[in-house]
Amino acid sequence: MPRILTADEAGACYGVERALAMAEEAVSNAEGPVHTLGPLIHNPRVVADLESAGITVVRTPAEAAGETLLLRTHGVTPEVEREAREVCRHVLDATCPFVKKVHVAAERLSREGYQVVVVGEAGHPEVEATVAHAAGAVVVDSAAEARSLGLHGKVGVVVQTTQSHARLMEVVGELLACADEVRVFDTICEATSGHQRACDELARTVDVMVVIGGRNSANTTRLAEIAAKSCPSTHHVECADELDPAWFVGARAIGITAGASTPASQIAAARSTITRMVGEE
Repeated sequence: MPRILTADEAGACYGVERALAMAEEAVSNAEGPVHTLGPLIHNPRVVADLESAGITVVRTPAEAAGETLLLRTHGVTPEVEREAREVCRHVLDATCPFVKKVHVAAERLSREGYQVVVVGEAGHPEVEATVAHAAGAVVVDSAAEARSLGLHGKVGVVVQTTQSHARLMEVVGELLACADEVRVFDTICEATSGHQRACDELARTVDVMVVIGGRNSANTTRLAEIAAKSCPSTHHVECADELDPAWFVGARAIGITAGASTPASQIAAARSTITRMVGEE
C-alpha cells in the first residue's frame, strides 16, 4: 500500500480565511442581498458554495446598488472602489492585507519618481488592481519581457503576491543590466513562499503529486508547475471528484498539496478519496 503524504504547508491562507469569515458574517448581518465583486477567491467550488448561501457574484458595483458588496481578495482599482462606496449600501473590503501592501509599495515608488514594473500575470485581477495604483506601471511575466522594455533611469519593482522568487530574481537581473537604479519591494506573501517550498520538497520524494485548487488560481497553477519539475506524474484537480485511480497504480508514495484558496475540507476530501482508491500503510 502506498503512503499518502500532505505537504507541511498547504491550503487556505490567512487572506482567504479572513475573506470567507467576512462573507459568513455579512450573510448573517446584512438586511438585504449580499454580493461579491467578481469571485471572492479563485476557487469555483467555494464560489458555488457561497452562492448557495446567498452570496452572488456581480461584475460591477452598479449591479449591487443599494445592497451589500464585498470587494474580492485580489483587490480592485481605486476607481472601482470609489464607485462601490458611492452606490452600495455597505462595502466590505475583503482585499488580502498582503495585496494591500503591494498597492502601497507601487504608490510609493510612483510618487518617488520610479518607473514601476509589476512582475506578474497581465490580466490577473490582482495585477490589474496594482497597476491602477501607479501611473504608467508596466507588467512583465518573464526576463525576456523585462529585457524588451529597454528601461533606463530609476526603476521600481513590485511583484504579484503569488509569483515565485525565482521569477522575480530573473526579471530583476535583466533590469539591473539596463537601468541606472533598481529598487525592489519583494511583495510575495509568506504563505505563497511556504506553499511553494513545501510542495517542492514533497514532490522530490513521491511518485505521484496531486495539487488541489481552482484552475483559475495563479498560486495553485504555480504549485502544479513546481511539482511537475520533480514529479512528472503531477495532477491538478479542483476537487476529489476529479481523481482517477489509474494515476496511483504502482505508486509507493503519493503527495498532496493545495493552493492558498483551497479550504481544509477539500484537502481532507481528496485524501479520503485517494485512501479509498488505494488503501494506505
